[in-house]
Amino acid sequence: MEKTLVKKKYNISVEATLEVIGGKWKCVILCHLTHGKKRTSDLRRLMPSITQKMLTQQLRELEDDGIVNRISYNEVPPRVEYELSEYGWSLKTILDSLCSWGERHIAKEYGDITEMLENNILNRGVFSDHGDE
Repeated sequence: MEKTLVKKKYNISVEATLEVIGGKWKCVILCHLTHGKKRTSDLRRLMPSITQKMLTQQLRELEDDGIVNRISYNEVPPRVEYELSEYGWSLKTILDSLCSWGERHIAKEYGDITEMLENNILNRGVFSDHGDE
């Protein structure tokens, strides 16, 4: 699918970043994909609050922007996996920084971050740092 280039001017370059990874779900999806390929069902399990429709839409947009690769396997039943593209991996430091800032913010606002975060693969560093793993 070829993108049509629209002449656009940004006030500040962060607008271009947010245009691609902004919103409630895209960074969460990308963080999960930093831990390896995932099927749609895996992402739904890891993100129970997202609807199937929203997940599909967000994955399509990330694919259209070249951030994720969609891999279709010629199997019965069909199997599809998503992974970060090489370009998508260039967001890793941004994603890590967003997570670190979020941890500091949770600690500032609520105190014990282990009370406010799910104990899942994305938060393993938080829980191992606190001896709760």
